[in-house]
Amino acid sequence: MNKALLFGNTLIIVMALGLALAACDPASPKAERKDAPTRMTDRPVLVTAVRFEDDTRTRNFAATVRPSIESDLGFRVAGKVARRMVRNGDLVRKGQALLVLDTNDLELQREQAQAEVRAATTSLAQAEADEKRVTELQSKGWAAAATLEKGRAAAEEARSRLTRAQRSVDLAAHALDYATLEADADGVITATPVEPGQVVAPGQVAVRLARLTEMEALVALPETFVEQAKSAIPSLSLWSLPDRTYRVRLRELALAADPATRTYAARYSILDVDQAVRLGMSATLTLSESIGVRAARLPLTALFNHGQGPSVWVVDQDGKLTPRRVTTARYDDRSVLITAGVSEGETVVQLGVEKLDPGLTVRPISALAF
Repeated sequence: MNKALLFGNTLIIVMALGLALAACDPASPKAERKDAPTRMTDRPVLVTAVRFEDDTRTRNFAATVRPSIESDLGFRVAGKVARRMVRNGDLVRKGQALLVLDTNDLELQREQAQAEVRAATTSLAQAEADEKRVTELQSKGWAAAATLEKGRAAAEEARSRLTRAQRSVDLAAHALDYATLEADADGVITATPVEPGQVVAPGQVAVRLARLTEMEALVALPETFVEQAKSAIPSLSLWSLPDRTYRVRLRELALAADPATRTYAARYSILDVDQAVRLGMSATLTLSESIGVRAARLPLTALFNHGQGPSVWVVDQDGKLTPRRVTTARYDDRSVLITAGVSEGETVVQLGVEKLDPGLTVRPISALAF
């Protein structure tokens, strides 16, 4: 029995040694899978190149297209409006008739002035004949000097009366011309306060005319941007054509704020007006001001922070990732401006930065490919 027990113990020891040697065998499949390094396929990432440029601060304001010159036109004589040939929004040319007054009374005034001219002409002829006759008599000694002076004074008075009558005819003719209100420049009618049949006084506003040769953008600026408006570079874009930009120049800046809105009215002359610019259109005025710093604009998605400050992933030529701390200037709606930490031309990951690890090999895909 002791021999059987000894044989069993020996068999157990041999089997244990065999299992231990098998585990230490380098050719064992399990040992190979345990010690072999894990390999990963290169992960594709979207990247962008770093480009530095002068940092500019921009601010947009709502603006309205208005005429630089808008005139209130009125008649120079009183009368009753007989006809109105224009309406709001009509395009007119210089010299085009806009409104006409009833000319019956004006024609009577002209006829009266013409009659006075005829009467003055007759009186002058009589006075000159008397002057000539008295002059001949006085030269022969048959008339006194006082009589001659009296005749000359009567003739001079008759000449003055004729001149006054002729001027009355001219004024009556001008009044007839003034009965037709004409446009003094090319433009568009923006208001017609009077209607046919209405009696108007001299100088009363009858038509408002906006000239189309000069247009401007009217914008209300907060007081914090009043000084910036003087030095910033302005540009204008229409809401109907957002892709087209117009050059503008600051023409006038109000010295006093609006009592209701506490804003300052600024008027910008539009330098390159074309047919697309129409009165009353809504526009966007952009004020750009350089702050003297060069910065790189990157998407907000390229930035991450793992407790060590703002950072980005830099991808080298072999696709290796390296975290790089950066200095930010400011954040915009969809981008961040970086002033230090990366160099011109370097490639950084712009999407999925939270799922990457240092030293990971990636396959960069340029954002320009999309």
